[in-house]
Amino acid sequence: MAKKTNTIEFACSACGRREPKWLGRCPECGEWNSFKESPVLDSRVSPRAKAGQAQHLPLAAVDPQEGKRSGTGIDELDRVLGGGMMRGQAILLGGEPGIGKSTLMLQALALAKTSGRALYISGEESAGQIKLRADRLGLAREGLELFCGSDLSQALTALEAVKPSIIVVDSVQTLHAEEAGQVPGTVNQMKFCAMELVDWAKARGAAIFLVAHVTKEGTIAGPKALEHLVDTVLYFEQTDSDLRFLRATKNRFGSTDELGIFRMGAEGLREVGDPSELFLVRREGQLPPGVCVAPVYEGSRVLLVEIQALTVPAKSGFSRVYSDKIDSQRVARTAAVLEKQTGLHFSDQDIYVNVAGGMRLSEVGVELALACALYSARSGKALPAQTAVCGELSLAGEVRPLSHMKKRLRACENLGFSRLLGPKPHGEEGIEKAWEGRDNLKAALAALYGIS
Repeated sequence: MAKKTNTIEFACSACGRREPKWLGRCPECGEWNSFKESPVLDSRVSPRAKAGQAQHLPLAAVDPQEGKRSGTGIDELDRVLGGGMMRGQAILLGGEPGIGKSTLMLQALALAKTSGRALYISGEESAGQIKLRADRLGLAREGLELFCGSDLSQALTALEAVKPSIIVVDSVQTLHAEEAGQVPGTVNQMKFCAMELVDWAKARGAAIFLVAHVTKEGTIAGPKALEHLVDTVLYFEQTDSDLRFLRATKNRFGSTDELGIFRMGAEGLREVGDPSELFLVRREGQLPPGVCVAPVYEGSRVLLVEIQALTVPAKSGFSRVYSDKIDSQRVARTAAVLEKQTGLHFSDQDIYVNVAGGMRLSEVGVELALACALYSARSGKALPAQTAVCGELSLAGEVRPLSHMKKRLRACENLGFSRLLGPKPHGEEGIEKAWEGRDNLKAALAALYGIS
């Protein structure tokens, strides 16, 4: 006797979990009385399989053109992507509301150097709103199509009709599919919808951007669970000014060290191609205590940034570190090394550290400059004018070597800095004109402040 198969199952209307029998409480999301009758779904055929591609093939049969890049028309975005978009690349872009994600994506669609059509899938704005923004920015591209809606099946139908070479989904939180539950924005909804769209794009060699919002802590909201589904994860950051920074935290096709810099204006986002002097504060005469300039290597270029430090007696006898542009643990560690090597007390001080221009620094090469700024703030002695400092500090107070020192020296000279203090030159670096090198923190402070 043939075994009878069930044609009905129960799906949670909140998270989409399916069970063969009715349950009072969903074990996935904890909702009560959320299971509804639903027909059993046939095994889904992914868009990749629908496209008729082979599931396996020899390496020699792979078309080398699949690895060819195409530009977005925005040099700073191409820089962060590693030189442009790859065919079939899935990119997750996160940023705070109002930072300019939609503006950046609309500019990329209008300026992209691709021969195919482009599709903008918007679940947040109407077609009229997008058209008004495009007119304000002066953007016009033949072949740019709009789809305004949040239903996944309709979006896939639009993709099949347009067959674009570049896709933007703004935002992934707004999409929903009946198979994944009734409530949009849940983790199951986002993972299901993102996987379907990414599969469609990869099967047809289209680049796809998935736009996502971030939480108050600055991390991507629900789509944090999507990072393993995409090839590249970009974060769009802003400062108190009109500057915007674009960074990659994951990139299968390029480096994660590059930084894209934009300035927001009435005409949209404008690239800052030469940011050499962007983060420097020009002053007449002597520098104030607590200020030190450091050449920072970001990706493929050197930026000169101004590190500012302030120390004041701790309140209630409990010292704290206030620093959001440089990791507070690095600041505390540098202060501890400085206290050990010089005898200056920081344990009874509140420490405030800032970077002019609002840029966030993570390179180890800022540690010596940070130590000099802290010493200057604590002692009240200003650094000599036209002097830049860079170097990594060990816990023993040693100044460790840095890469790309010649590029740092050249950048300092181009901006009028006559002196660069850093680690001692080694190997071939000492043949040409070199910087002023010191091998430990005490020697560096003695060279700058004349202390013994």
